[in-house]
Amino acid sequence: MTHPLPLCLGRPRFPAELAATWPAELDVAERWQRTVAALGPEEACRRVEGDFAVALKLPDGRVMMAVDRFAIRSLCWRVQGSELHVAARADSLAALPPRAGIHLQAVFNYLYFHVIPSPHTVFEGVSRLPPGHLLLARGNEVRCTAYWVPSFQEPARADFASTAARFRQLLEQAVGSELDGSKPACFLSGGTDSSTVAGMIGRAAGRAATTYSIGFEAEGYDEMAFARLAAKHFGTEHHEYYVTPEDLMRSVPEVAASYDQPFGNSSVLPAYYCARMAHDTGATRLLAGDGGDELFGGNSRYAKQRIFGWYGLVPGVLRGGLLEPLLLHTPLGGLPLARKGRSYIEQAREPMPDRYQPYNLVIRQGLQNVFTPGFLAAVDPMAPARQQREVWAGAQTNDPLNRELAYDWRFTLAEADLPKVCGSTALAGMSVGFPMLDARLVDFSMQIPVDYKLKGLKLRWFFKEALRGFLPEETLVKRKQGFGLPFGVWTTRHEGLRALAADALGSFATRGIVRPDYVQQLMAENLPTHPGYYGEMVWILMMLEHWLRGGEWHDLALS
Repeated sequence: MTHPLPLCLGRPRFPAELAATWPAELDVAERWQRTVAALGPEEACRRVEGDFAVALKLPDGRVMMAVDRFAIRSLCWRVQGSELHVAARADSLAALPPRAGIHLQAVFNYLYFHVIPSPHTVFEGVSRLPPGHLLLARGNEVRCTAYWVPSFQEPARADFASTAARFRQLLEQAVGSELDGSKPACFLSGGTDSSTVAGMIGRAAGRAATTYSIGFEAEGYDEMAFARLAAKHFGTEHHEYYVTPEDLMRSVPEVAASYDQPFGNSSVLPAYYCARMAHDTGATRLLAGDGGDELFGGNSRYAKQRIFGWYGLVPGVLRGGLLEPLLLHTPLGGLPLARKGRSYIEQAREPMPDRYQPYNLVIRQGLQNVFTPGFLAAVDPMAPARQQREVWAGAQTNDPLNRELAYDWRFTLAEADLPKVCGSTALAGMSVGFPMLDARLVDFSMQIPVDYKLKGLKLRWFFKEALRGFLPEETLVKRKQGFGLPFGVWTTRHEGLRALAADALGSFATRGIVRPDYVQQLMAENLPTHPGYYGEMVWILMMLEHWLRGGEWHDLALS
């Protein structure tokens, strides 16, 4: 349903110098009104911390809408005639008469990104506020702008000891700010971030955390040993659940339909079962570790892109006069020992973020092979790349790593990982907090040397060194994994799960979007050959089909 104004969601923290003058009984809407009156809309949004979504009528008659820096809380709008409608969910606005149609470009964006990045939604005429954005509207005149843009300011010099001490203090404060007085609990994958949150809960709450972990009976996917290690190290009350193929069969339709638009992050099912376990054992709020990798340089692709960046240091005469002519334009580049060199040069020559394109699932398989001619004629296949370039250029920094981090703040965190955790916990009846995304920690991360994040090729060097002695040594040296779902592997081995996927993809193949022969090849040949890789494509198509079945848009089909 649409919502009358004011609409105030989340846990905003207002500027202390203003809040100190207010009566204690002031509600959140009035606190927002007073903050906006004192500072103006843009500065108010910049100064308010925590997760929030707010829509207010201002004294001058305008409507103000805003979401926090990472859009942890969601807000959508739809203009009909001279009226602006506001809601937290896109499907609520789409259901208003006349019912909004499905936006085919958004369907393509979903299959490209596995989510639909804001400001678009899957519905024609329904928009979602991007992270860190403010909307001001008068009637049907709408102006949406960024009130916050990542701005990196590296110091001329940094002292490790004092910087590390400040970091540990900020971590404890951030965790403490996300606790609400209920049972202190968190997700625990066994990785660096979730283990840090579990340990910091003990300091901030004055008692050990209750931790929740998910496992899988599949080789290469289970990290329960590391979760148990962290739980023992910090003395947590630890709970475990092993997700099964039967769990997926029961829950895929429910989870897919619970989102307001198609959502294809496959970790949503493990997160949901983890949150359900927490709910069933008496927790009401979970803290999650999302953000540490993206703030402090923890993803392996950061080291990989730095290696590609080194190509620019090779003298131009050597690049253009020897390496490229030999490896790109002669048979030498096709020889076994030279192929890696040719591939390296081909990728290194591509600017960022276009360098990511060859790794995209649908691009790699060939758009003409995946999609029907009618669907391709109705969409712009280059639209996602343009949006990626726009986000890439937006951060205020001269360093390629920091620009890569800011890019991931948008596409990895705000558009994918945070909706995964927020949606799965909400479905399980839980609230969730993200201490790693505390504004004080984010600002701190933008003011430390870039070599603290990636020292040579050492990922998140500063984070690990600053917490050495606090985290178990095994946690500091482990390979990142998280709650990855072995869906593709299971689908090739479990008859019921394979039938669920085949039914969904068979139905989707009749909608005129993907080629029926592609779906047949995907299920019969590609998936059995490379289940870990092609399982992701099966997953996103299956979730899209189940989302369509679960709502009012089940009749989508191209004529």
